[in-house]
Amino acid sequence: MNKIKSQFSIKDIENLSGIKAHTIRIWEKRYELVEPKRTETNIRFYTVSDLKKILNVSLLVGKGGKISKISKLNDEELREAVVLQITNSDSSLGYENIILMAMFNFHKIGIQWQSDTITPAHEHFISNLICQKLHVNIERVSQNEAVIKDKVFVLFLPMNEIHELGLLYIKYELSLKGYKTIYLGESVPMDSLVSISEMYDNVVYISYFTVSPTGDAVHNYLKDFSERFLRDNKELWVLGRSAQDLIENESISKVRIFKDLEAILKNI
Repeated sequence: MNKIKSQFSIKDIENLSGIKAHTIRIWEKRYELVEPKRTETNIRFYTVSDLKKILNVSLLVGKGGKISKISKLNDEELREAVVLQITNSDSSLGYENIILMAMFNFHKIGIQWQSDTITPAHEHFISNLICQKLHVNIERVSQNEAVIKDKVFVLFLPMNEIHELGLLYIKYELSLKGYKTIYLGESVPMDSLVSISEMYDNVVYISYFTVSPTGDAVHNYLKDFSERFLRDNKELWVLGRSAQDLIENESISKVRIFKDLEAILKNI
């Protein structure tokens, strides 16, 4: 725990909040938004409380609020304004700030700055926050009936693969665009896909290979999948670090390897 960062330079604040250093200084001088402390050697620094306040203010400013009015809010009024803004907005703007602040609240004494001090507990905590947000928004957009029914997207992760955040986001984008989707989730045996393959004629399977399968098993998995399921109007789209060393070739028919999430979204 001795590596937890509880003092921040103005550059740290800029990187975390997205607010330029010169703007932060203006907020300090003109609106007395925060008052940096000084070390024994007279170096300015900001506390976790300062960072939280600037994150909240940056969210409200990003939503169109005026800094002259926001700066007059006390801490409680500022928190209430942020909650109200997020509750009444469909925009993703500000979710990064909420996640950062949730991390601070989880740890009570600050953010772990160096990447090698983030524990599995932190990772699961933040992952669950993101999953909750995705599930809520997927449920919201899925209430509308699919308008594109000539193609079905089947989203799944192979056996022993549990990293589903990327797959959930793809599910959200597909539902938002009106596609019919079937979300099977993590660690799906290949045999479980037989009934779906028989039920639908035009299918695009999408999967993430992050930790499983790996090495030569990736090529063997894809070849087996192709032979079993990718006949006629059926494809498999794959992304994830375990699939990045592969190239599309004749031995893996109808399998497309995507470099990243952005690349796959451009093809939806």
